[in-house]
Amino acid sequence: HVQLVEFGGGLVQPGGSLRLSCAASGCIFSIYDWGWYRQAPGKQRELVARILGGGSTTYADSVKGRFTISRDNAKNTMYLQMNSLRPEDSAVYYCHAVILNGPMMGDYWGQGTQVTVSS
Repeated sequence: HVQLVEFGGGLVQPGGSLRLSCAASGCIFSIYDWGWYRQAPGKQRELVARILGGGSTTYADSVKGRFTISRDNAKNTMYLQMNSLRPEDSAVYYCHAVILNGPMMGDYWGQGTQVTVSS
């Protein structure tokens, strides 16, 4: 059984910073692909940032230059450093991972963490 748990959401003023973490636990052979997604009320879930096994990264245009995704393979943990936050960044942020769990490879999601950017 594999579980993803996010940490670090909260309320921050515009221009502020937050760091999200996502920890994977359970029977994990390897994590191939990590990603952060977000969903604001009334909107579809969208990709924020993604980091592949080799370390290559992709970002949504709206967060380029402000957000940084990283991973610690030894800790099975992923991070999202969010700087210069804007009210439009407010959303529930979800962690996603493609994990080899024994003989099976699957997609896993965290429960989500709320980020609110407001003065």
